[in-house]
Amino acid sequence: MTTGQYRYLVVADGNFGPETSKTANSAIRYLPERCVAVLDSTCPRRTAQEVLGYGGAIPVVSTIEDGFARGPTALMIGIAPAGGQLPPAWRAWIHAAMDRGLHVWSGLHTFLGDDPEFAARARAKGVTIVDARKPPPDLRVSDGRARDVDALVVLSVGSDCNVGKMTAQLQIVKDLNARGVRTRFAATGQTGILIEGWGIAVDAVVADFVGGASEALVLEGARNADVVLVEGQGSLIHPAYSGVTLGLLHGSCPRAMILCHQSSRTMIGDYGGRAPWVPIPPLRELVRIYEDAARPVEPSTVIGIALNTYDLPDAAAQAAVAAARRETGLPATDPVRFSPAPLVDAVAAAHAAWRRRR
Repeated sequence: MTTGQYRYLVVADGNFGPETSKTANSAIRYLPERCVAVLDSTCPRRTAQEVLGYGGAIPVVSTIEDGFARGPTALMIGIAPAGGQLPPAWRAWIHAAMDRGLHVWSGLHTFLGDDPEFAARARAKGVTIVDARKPPPDLRVSDGRARDVDALVVLSVGSDCNVGKMTAQLQIVKDLNARGVRTRFAATGQTGILIEGWGIAVDAVVADFVGGASEALVLEGARNADVVLVEGQGSLIHPAYSGVTLGLLHGSCPRAMILCHQSSRTMIGDYGGRAPWVPIPPLRELVRIYEDAARPVEPSTVIGIALNTYDLPDAAAQAAVAAARRETGLPATDPVRFSPAPLVDAVAAAHAAWRRRR
């Protein structure tokens, strides 16, 4: 998937915010030089910095024409529309973008390239539709080959969805490479694929092949790499998404895990509108849950805690990090707000130990 040349107009209409526009937000954090504007007709703020606390002067525009004036070469769907169906206005925007020669990048479960109108318009205008969630056609079931790679595989796991599993790995990968530890990030979701340029969105894979998709990512990532950082999805305690989490865990056969948690969150938070009813257990219990689940296939240990403290004041965030360290006895940090060094050190130490055993 080649997306490096695109300059994006990011669609986040009606939902641009710290927790409601994950794909848009990650593009702004990790690819700011390629985001020309965010389209949200309901947002009263004028810049990404004002909405998210980062992103600098990337403008928030209220009309598609204002966005086109910023010189994009691609339209990015940066949020999932309510109900999964494209609103009529979005369909009009996509057609208008293709008419202007813009490519279209989408991470939706609905594949835009399979829409007859969009496909015909793309062919007529000579543009590309990238459906990042569309899985490859040749997936197999997993058979344990990920256990045999000559690289340390580290999977990020979580207390819930949307707590920072991708972000933690992306904060670590750069520093490990700077230390001379050849490290690759294996993307398992549409946002990670956007940032890294390759991967498989495992939540769009038929259930029997989630393990095989995870295994394929490890095999590819381990080529010429010392460490493979696999992006986690969902949570083993989430009533809706535990299946994809377990498939990733057993398919990727990690030797180490990083546990991610939003410090202010006490309940699993997404039930399609229903009231929360599953409490998040203490971190030490989550460590046990993940290590017990991994053990029958490939023993693995949690080596660090990555906290998301974006909604806490500084003193409370620092206290949360200290409390996680005391409770688990493991290195802990918020790798975005504070330094990722404790987690980088933990992965580097685990890699050194792995090499000695090999």
